[in-house]
Amino acid sequence: MIQETTTFTCRSCGSPNIIKNRSNKCGNPQYHCKDCRAYRVLKPRAKGHEMHLRQRVLKASQERVSLRGIQRIFGVCRQTTLRWIRQHVRQLPMLADTILPFHWGDVLEVDELWSFVAKKNQNRWIWLAQCRRTHQILTFYIGNRDEAACQQLWQRFPKAYFACPICTDEYAPYANVFPTIQHRPSPKGSSKTSHIECWNNTLRQRLSRFVRKSLSFSKSDQMHYLMVL
Repeated sequence: MIQETTTFTCRSCGSPNIIKNRSNKCGNPQYHCKDCRAYRVLKPRAKGHEMHLRQRVLKASQERVSLRGIQRIFGVCRQTTLRWIRQHVRQLPMLADTILPFHWGDVLEVDELWSFVAKKNQNRWIWLAQCRRTHQILTFYIGNRDEAACQQLWQRFPKAYFACPICTDEYAPYANVFPTIQHRPSPKGSSKTSHIECWNNTLRQRLSRFVRKSLSFSKSDQMHYLMVL
C-alpha cells in the first residue's frame, strides 16, 4: 500500500510550525502559526464561484430557504449570498418600468402585510397596491401601520392608475387618504380584496422571513426591502 504525506506550511511566513485551529463558519479547517502568529485557512478555495452555482443560490433564496440553510446546502457563506442578492437586485429594472399599460375598467386592491426586522416589536408593515386584472403589484411602501404610511403609498401610485376604483378593507386610514369617489371599503371575507390577500399569502409561503411564526427574519431594513423586490 502506498501512502502519501502532505506537509503544510504557513501561507504568511512559510514556517512548518503550525497547529490546527478548528474550522471557520463554512467548515474549512484553519491553522495557527506559532512563528508569525497568523490565523489562516489551511486549504483556501479557489476565488470565485461558478455561475450556475450562483444562479442556484439565488433561486433558493426565493424558495423559503434561509441564509443559513443555503450555507448548509451549497457551502456558500452568508456574506457571499447577501452580496449576490444585492448585485442581483441592482440589475433588476425599476418597478415603474415593468408596469403593464392601463386599461379602462381596471380596479386596484390595497392591503397591508405585517412583518418585522430583528425583533418582533420592530414592526414593518408592507403596504401593497395590486391591479386586479393583471395581478401585478403596482407599488409598495414599508413603514408603520398609520395614516402617514398610507399617504406614502398613495403618492407612489402610477399616474395612469390614479383614477381607478380602490378596494380595501375597513381600516380607518384608507378612508382618510383615498378619495371617497374612488374608495370601495368592504369587510373582511367579502372577497373584494381576495387577489391581494392571495399575493400576501404567496409571499409568506415563498419567503420564510415574512412568516408570522418563524425563526427566519430580516436583520436589517435594507435586506427586508431587497427581498420584497
